[in-house]
Amino acid sequence: MALARTCSVALVGVTGHVVEVEVDIANGLVGMILVGLPDTALREARDRIRAAIVNSGEQWPQRKITVGLSPASLPKRGSWFDLAIALGVLAAAGTIPRAALDGVMLFGELGLDGRLRPVRGVLPAVVAAANAGFCKVMVAAQNAAEAALVPGVRVIAASSLAGAADWLRGTPGLRGGPPVLEFDGGQQLPGRQAQGDSATMTPDLAEMLGQSMARRAAELCAAGGHHLSLLGPPGAGKTMLAERIPTILPRLDGAAALEVTSIHSVAGTLSPQIPLLTDPPFLAPHHTATKAAIVGGGSGIIRPGSASLAHRGVLFLDEAPEFGRDVLDALRQPLEAGEVVVARSGVTARFPARFTLVLAANPCPCAKVAGPADGCSCSPATRRRYLGRISGPLLDRVDVKIELEPVGRKELLNDRNFAESSHIVAQRVLQARERAAHRLRGTPWRLNGEIPGFELRRTWPPAPGSLAAVERSLERGQISARGVVKVVRVAWTIADLAGKPRPGRDDCHAALGLWLGVRS
Repeated sequence: MALARTCSVALVGVTGHVVEVEVDIANGLVGMILVGLPDTALREARDRIRAAIVNSGEQWPQRKITVGLSPASLPKRGSWFDLAIALGVLAAAGTIPRAALDGVMLFGELGLDGRLRPVRGVLPAVVAAANAGFCKVMVAAQNAAEAALVPGVRVIAASSLAGAADWLRGTPGLRGGPPVLEFDGGQQLPGRQAQGDSATMTPDLAEMLGQSMARRAAELCAAGGHHLSLLGPPGAGKTMLAERIPTILPRLDGAAALEVTSIHSVAGTLSPQIPLLTDPPFLAPHHTATKAAIVGGGSGIIRPGSASLAHRGVLFLDEAPEFGRDVLDALRQPLEAGEVVVARSGVTARFPARFTLVLAANPCPCAKVAGPADGCSCSPATRRRYLGRISGPLLDRVDVKIELEPVGRKELLNDRNFAESSHIVAQRVLQARERAAHRLRGTPWRLNGEIPGFELRRTWPPAPGSLAAVERSLERGQISARGVVKVVRVAWTIADLAGKPRPGRDDCHAALGLWLGVRS
């Protein structure tokens, strides 16, 4: 029976599904048939694979070839099934032993000359292979460093179809060319560095002079994973502050680094020189970005958007009122759930999206400072209409709201001795996060900003009587029920930064003021 089986992975979002590739060679009209919901790129694999096999010095079977991709109900997209199909054809033809393919997961796109080209999303695919019990993966040499991040998997790096076939026959390097390399996963390859290893100039929070309240708000948001809104005229320091928040965030731990790297791998933004992202990402999309660019989507292959690429980092929306209303409102769901769900016909993709949102806005369309004769002349109605582009439900999900005032020469000079560097602030942020992690051990949450409201009320309530002012604001309609939860979360972060075991009255009052909005 001329039947062979190989295995690959189909990605839906950042979730991998093992796909069994069955190749049957039988008498009939010469040609290749692909079944199992392949897309256009995968249908074109027939011509690529035939040319690659012939140009690699192998014999193309002059018979009817049927390739089945199972499960047949799962849509298959992309070109990285090429290697699995090509080796399946050779195994079904009897030119390579079928037993050599047992337990080997295959990823790679083939060139017409037989070269093995890199593909996107190798890291989540290798993770799916390891979870399915596969102990070996064969990838293109350019994807080897990324595949090596997954422990417990033997990585085989091949440069061509001929090299892969010779390795499976037990005669590696028989026909020359670059050698097939083997190494264990969970290690960093020589010559590759993790992000942040190189000595580069980075922004520093100490450069943010004259805005002490804004610096304090940034520290709170970094420590608790809270969202921040900055309102102020041009030059007040909104963008400057947002760009310095990543400098006070802790480095990503192992699990978070793999999660973030997987998203960037699927998006195709992962640098070959930096296979593992260990620094929190910072995304600042332009205000003309579409909804699909922000939250993810696409008509063909579903790609992650800026919200997912900023996972475990910062998503900065400068000139927030200039963004489309539907684009901003599309962020409401990931702000609550911590993930983006993109539904398409026959498939639903989920992307992690637990980020710190920073909104920056001018107080009016002209963006001039009010006061002088040649200053702002916008009417109150114009101001309300401009800021009303940011919907109330979205602002209700923002924990800290700061209004920045223009900074004068006196403030700049006086604040030099009080502005702390990012290194000092980052140490306090790390200590506060460690206190929160110790308190939340045994739960699925890591930061105060992630704790659901019912758990806060039941397990971690503030000190008795400390929410009196918050309750009065709730009765007067100044704050919503969701806002009360936000206030308690921020109060816990204030207590963690101060080293207190529990937030008190002053902490809750300060958190309420930050939710309602304070001037810097």
